[in-house]
Amino acid sequence: MTRTHPEFPALMGCLLAGDEAGAIGLARDLMATGTLPEEVLLRLIAPVQASIGELWALNRLSVADEHVASHICERITTVCGERDRSPWRPERLVIACADGEWHTLPSRLLAECLRLRGYPVSFLGASVPAAHLTAYLQQHEPAAVLISISLPVRLPSARRAVLAARQAGVPVLAGGRGFGDTDRWALRLGADAWAADAVEAAGVLEKWPPAEESGDGLDHLADDEYSRLLADTAELVAGCLTALEQRFPPMRGYTASQRQATVDDLHHLTSFLASAVYIDDETLFARFLRWTTDILAVRHVPPAGVGLVVDHLQETLGGRARTARILAAGRAAIPAHR
Repeated sequence: MTRTHPEFPALMGCLLAGDEAGAIGLARDLMATGTLPEEVLLRLIAPVQASIGELWALNRLSVADEHVASHICERITTVCGERDRSPWRPERLVIACADGEWHTLPSRLLAECLRLRGYPVSFLGASVPAAHLTAYLQQHEPAAVLISISLPVRLPSARRAVLAARQAGVPVLAGGRGFGDTDRWALRLGADAWAADAVEAAGVLEKWPPAEESGDGLDHLADDEYSRLLADTAELVAGCLTALEQRFPPMRGYTASQRQATVDDLHHLTSFLASAVYIDDETLFARFLRWTTDILAVRHVPPAGVGLVVDHLQETLGGRARTARILAAGRAAIPAHR
């Protein structure tokens, strides 16, 4: 695991204060005194941004504060790429966020790291539609396309990006937190390889392309459980909301904004359930529910409501075998004392 930089506390202080000039000055001073840009990117910006996300989850930062910090991290990333350099590797790379993925910082850090290692890189940015990706890849014929997602709910759109790359005849390296912590989801979607971070991605690319083509691991979708979940989303959310109103006493005192936040949370929960059914992995949903109950506890919302929601979904969707298995695993992951 990459160690954080000694200037981590200083940069964190700048971000929390919204001090863009101070943060950029810190990065420039470090590089002027011999710190490599890649070290700033991976040992400073990446862990600081991860900590900002954790503070938001703990309700210690507002959405606005988190956005300011992310903007400053984007600016520092740009500073790290300011130095003129010519690529010395022949393999052109394309990096893109799958359609619907708007978190660009992880893929931007990757792009700058690979540029520093001599690769010519085209960074396509956020939410690239599959058809546009195919057209770009066919036009430029890169050695690889690197697909990034930050949340597992983007796995279906990542699949469409993989198919777009296949259509263009370009192999895929997948990465980002949305693919989980092993290669199993990426390979199941048809990607040729997976990397946990920028350093690992560079190592994979040294032996590119992979020796064997990845297989298609989505045969389970033939049961239509995923597509049925998508079609039923509005009805499922409405049913969960009714169940909470009837069986969860704190709901009776909710304000209009709290009620809307609950509806948003229910949409989020059903999206993660659908993604788990899509990839056929109960650990995805179980981890999400553990995270959700922890977040609710921090925000002084009784997490027992999560259990009631899952109970309702089990009662409603019990006839769908894979969905029922995933719901059961999720229910078991909710701490009993909550």
